[in-house]
Amino acid sequence: MSENLVTLFADKIITQQKTFYPLDRNYLINKVYALVGDFVIDYPTTKNLEMLDIVQLLVDNAVANQQIAADSNSREILACQLTDLYTPAPSQINQHFWNQYQLSPQAATDYFYQICEQNNYIKTKDNAKNISYQTSTAYGDLEITINLAKPEKDPKAIAAARLQKNNGYPADKLSMENEGYLGRADFPARTNHRIIRLTLGGETWGFQYSPYAYFNEHCIFLSNQQRPMHIDSETFTNLFEIVRLFPHYFVGSNADLPIVGGSVLSHDHYQGGRHLFPMMKAPLKTSFQLKNHPQITAGIVNWPMSVIRLAGNNPTDLIQASQEILTAWQHYSDESVNVRAIVADKQHHTITPIVYRQNQQWIIDLVLRDNQTSQQYPDGIFHPHQDVQHIKKENIGLIEVMGRAILPGRLQQELQEVKHYLLQEPNHIADYHLTWAQSLQKSHTINDSNVEQIIKDSVGQIFARVLEDAGVFKNNPVGEEAFQRFLQVLN
Repeated sequence: MSENLVTLFADKIITQQKTFYPLDRNYLINKVYALVGDFVIDYPTTKNLEMLDIVQLLVDNAVANQQIAADSNSREILACQLTDLYTPAPSQINQHFWNQYQLSPQAATDYFYQICEQNNYIKTKDNAKNISYQTSTAYGDLEITINLAKPEKDPKAIAAARLQKNNGYPADKLSMENEGYLGRADFPARTNHRIIRLTLGGETWGFQYSPYAYFNEHCIFLSNQQRPMHIDSETFTNLFEIVRLFPHYFVGSNADLPIVGGSVLSHDHYQGGRHLFPMMKAPLKTSFQLKNHPQITAGIVNWPMSVIRLAGNNPTDLIQASQEILTAWQHYSDESVNVRAIVADKQHHTITPIVYRQNQQWIIDLVLRDNQTSQQYPDGIFHPHQDVQHIKKENIGLIEVMGRAILPGRLQQELQEVKHYLLQEPNHIADYHLTWAQSLQKSHTINDSNVEQIIKDSVGQIFARVLEDAGVFKNNPVGEEAFQRFLQVLN
């Protein structure tokens, strides 16, 4: 029998991935046949296909053989089952990870990251589709990305999801129960998913990478306990411990309140990775002293949001100072600038904390957050206001706080229509972009050679405005004076 895709796949698993041995060949071939069906095309061995190319061809064959439905969800479930065959078991990966850690923390994360790329848990090819560029602003170069990696659900998958019974397992998309989960119409396939176990504060936590990475080596640290997000001294302690374990990574936590928090408030988790964000590059605008912590360097960051930066050599001092600032902020109000800690017995103040190493020092950036709403700003007083929501209307979470915009995929086509409009070509510009496009026409002389750059730069400036809207103390004399009044409370 000539070699076909199934035997080619099995042989590559045995010779390259080594998760099975030569004695397992027949067993492995039959496992693949059970997944893709008997109908497979003969395949010439002269071509040199990568593993993920073979996986996609096997999935195509399974669809042609009516072994699975043709919708994207069914295809993804099968693809994960196939890549799982050459992914080491969780116990093996954890053992090898911590063995590599003895060489260096980076050797360990490099090993784990490579595993997650090879089995397509990290969607490398999809992530490469994202549009990314930088825009120069008054706060430095901000990073603009339009997220094209995460596919929209197709209609067949949506219809199937409506019929799916949800039994509450896994508990959520950040639960450790996801490791090895088959997936279903309303829940992603995680057969090839692996999680590194570690201990934080006497508890078991997990370390995993994000499939649709928003930046380099985007990772998630998740609690084994099913509890809501919270910001307190335990959070600060855990963040410093993570950076001690992985000094080449930053780590931060989304805020723990709606509007100013992340998309998942129901599960305690942090995000980190290997990326130098614009906010981390931003200098101090002013410095100040903390009376109880003279050994700490403290200052206000030159940033559109309200950020206090603490730097020092002793994490214990920085954790204590951070807790004191959090406690003060949770109870601080200043009606003159619409800052109110508690309204109708509801807490409105919290912090987005980020920890990293810089020039051998420990750094923690504390971003002050306020999630009030008002009649004028029903989406949030300190949230992107309506005149910029045509570009960004979602919550401003950890990643965007630090200066990296994650803009919706709809903008790829919508900005092309804006371009056609500006060039006075036939177009289908969205109504909500029209006022912006008209202002660009008035302020620029536009032609074929500059129109795309004008649009890009304007989107970047709008993102700077988005961050300014989210800033509690504005970068004007009134806001700066109000910020100083808060700092006086700390001493």
